[in-house]
Amino acid sequence: MKQTSLDEVDRRLLRLLQDDASLSHAALAEKAGSSPASCWRRIRALEEAGVLRSTVRLVDAARVGRGVNVMCQLRMRSHAPDDRQAFESFLQTKPEVMEAHSMSGEWDYLLRIVAEDVAGYERFLMRDLLNHPNVSNAASHFALSQVKYTTAVPI
Repeated sequence: MKQTSLDEVDRRLLRLLQDDASLSHAALAEKAGSSPASCWRRIRALEEAGVLRSTVRLVDAARVGRGVNVMCQLRMRSHAPDDRQAFESFLQTKPEVMEAHSMSGEWDYLLRIVAEDVAGYERFLMRDLLNHPNVSNAASHFALSQVKYTTAVPI
């Protein structure tokens, strides 16, 4: 994947947007030291380059009944490309899975899963994850508290 070349104004825009994506182009331009038209063009170019992806609002998981945060390590039965693709497609259908990373080392995948409670996680683990034909075994690690959480990439 090709890295996009960014100047200082692009970097300021990206930092501002990561902090508050609801800012108008005029407000962004003022804070970034650019004109609104230039700001709009830069944002469009960053979107087209794939640097800026979708605009979302972040939801507090605990306030909507998903306060249990689990890191789950998975080992696969098979590493055949079709088996991995089938498992990765399966993960895309599971809203409880917030993140999924293919890993190097002893474990094949690391998942971040949110659940309403421990019993809800157990149901998801036993009925869904461990029942998948390509999953061999799993290890679960429950987060006791969230020390840091950010979606902002350092720029």
